[in-house]
Amino acid sequence: MNTTFKTPLSGIIPPLVTPLKNNETLDVESLERLIEHLIEGGVHGLFVLGTTGEEQSLSYDVRKQMIKESCRINRGRLPLLACITDTSIEESISLAKKAADYGADGVVSAPPYYFATGQPELAQFYEELVPQLPLPVFLYNMPSHVKVSFAPETVARIAQNPQVVGFKDSSANAVYFQSVMYKMQHRKDFAMLVGPEEITGECVLLGGHGGINGGANMFPELYVGMYQAAKNRDIETVLKLQQFIMQISTSIYTVGKHGSSYLKGLKCALSMLGIINDDFVASPFYKFEAPERLKIQKALEALPLKDGKLQL
Repeated sequence: MNTTFKTPLSGIIPPLVTPLKNNETLDVESLERLIEHLIEGGVHGLFVLGTTGEEQSLSYDVRKQMIKESCRINRGRLPLLACITDTSIEESISLAKKAADYGADGVVSAPPYYFATGQPELAQFYEELVPQLPLPVFLYNMPSHVKVSFAPETVARIAQNPQVVGFKDSSANAVYFQSVMYKMQHRKDFAMLVGPEEITGECVLLGGHGGINGGANMFPELYVGMYQAAKNRDIETVLKLQQFIMQISTSIYTVGKHGSSYLKGLKCALSMLGIINDDFVASPFYKFEAPERLKIQKALEALPLKDGKLQL
């Protein structure tokens, strides 16, 4: 476990893609290259098995291997968080215990999906789950995927347990993010982290602690630069870097017609940049064919790249 893990966790903590050879085989060589690329790019932490990491599409064996190998490669250099979201509380506990054994620093949990919980049920679920977990816990708001959003009051209730040390919001609702942050302002150790990179700058400017941004897999320096500029109130740089972030968001993430376009585009770009070997996407999805790949290639060519790095 990384002894430098401090609260509130701040900065850019990329949600790592899970490099795969097939549905049951982790590409460890690509994972090593990805993690070294991120550390070299100045990120502040690593987050494995999030939405970008395809957790719910992966077998438990692959999930455990992803945590184990990531911890081995990281060697305690950065705080490492592992997602344990599941429909079964026992599976969440089991994965959290494995994560602790492997050396992770914290776990991240979105509400159990399929059966939609009411707010009292959601609070009760976490009041049962958290005391059984061996690591600090970050709540994960992902209403588009799990059908439930944490009410700010529910976050405050769950976070009465000091083991709950942060909140990741992927709702893309900046008003909601501010409402939760306002409700939690009494907890100075409580991290407020935003998922959608398009609003990371403004969330940090308004008091947020950082971003869990998928695009940092490709260009970590861009998102680290945005975080630092926003933290330093350097509005000119924030405005400049926001243009790059929006260019990436509206090109690489929008190829294709389905909700999977973000993930397929990100993995395809990473393979073209030479960061991962293959852009295999776990079932039920499939990687882009030639027409879409050409669009991703053109989107990358439209960026000011030199040796695969964005020239800021």
